[in-house]
Amino acid sequence: MGTVVTIDLYGEGQLDERELVRSVDAAASVLHDADEVFSTWKPQSPLSRLRRGELSMSEVPAMILDVLEECRTARRLSRGWFDPWSMPGGIDPTGLVKGWAAQRALDPLREQGLSGALVNAAGDIASFGGPAHGEPFRLGVVTPADPNRLACIVESPGAVATSGTYERGDHLVNPFTGVATATASATVTGPELGLADALATALAVAGPPGLEFVKAIKGYEGLVVETSERFHASDGFPMMECFLKRPRS
Repeated sequence: MGTVVTIDLYGEGQLDERELVRSVDAAASVLHDADEVFSTWKPQSPLSRLRRGELSMSEVPAMILDVLEECRTARRLSRGWFDPWSMPGGIDPTGLVKGWAAQRALDPLREQGLSGALVNAAGDIASFGGPAHGEPFRLGVVTPADPNRLACIVESPGAVATSGTYERGDHLVNPFTGVATATASATVTGPELGLADALATALAVAGPPGLEFVKAIKGYEGLVVETSERFHASDGFPMMECFLKRPRS
C-alpha cells in the first residue's frame, strides 16, 4: 500500500512477552497480506492485474471482493463523493483499504489482556482501549500547512482518519468532475477505520458541505480545515482542544 505502519501496545501488570511478539507478528502478517493483494505500486499484485484487465472479478482473491463491497457502501453513504471506480487508471480502493487493513490488524492484539493498542497507518489510526484501563486515547491532528504544529486533539472512539493534499500533493480526485481538488484537510472519527478512511477522503474533496453526509452516518463525525486554517466540524466531533481559528459565524 506504499506506506509505513506502526503498532503501539499499552498494558498494565505482567504480560507474556512471547505472546505479545506472536500477536504483533500476526498483526504484521495481516498488513503484509493486504499489501501483496492491494498495492498499486506492485505490478503483479492482484489489484494491479485487475486494473489492467489481466484478471476478471471471478479470478481475484476473496478479500478484493470484500473490500469492493465495502467501497460500494462507502460510495452510497458519501453520496458519491468517495468513488474508487472514478479514479484514473482503473478502480482504486486505496482510500479505504489502508484503514480496512489497519482495523483488521488490531484483532490479534485483542487477545493479550492489553489496556489498549494503536495501529497507525500513515496517520490513520485504528485503536481499542487506551493507555490505561478506563482511559481513552487522545490523538493529535496536525495543521495542514505545518505538520510540526497541532490543529487539534481528539478523543478516539476507535478510528481517526485524516485526508488532504498537504503530504502527497493533488492526488484526490473529484469523482463528479475528474479534476484533482481538495480542501486543506479533513478528519473523520468513528468506530471503524476502513469507513472512516473512505469518508475522510470524500470529505477532503467535498469540503465543508460534505459534513452533511458524515453527520447522517451513526457514530461518525467530521472536521474540515480550510487553507486559511479556519475549521468546520460536526456537532459531535470529539475535539478535546483546538488550536485553529474559530469558524466563520
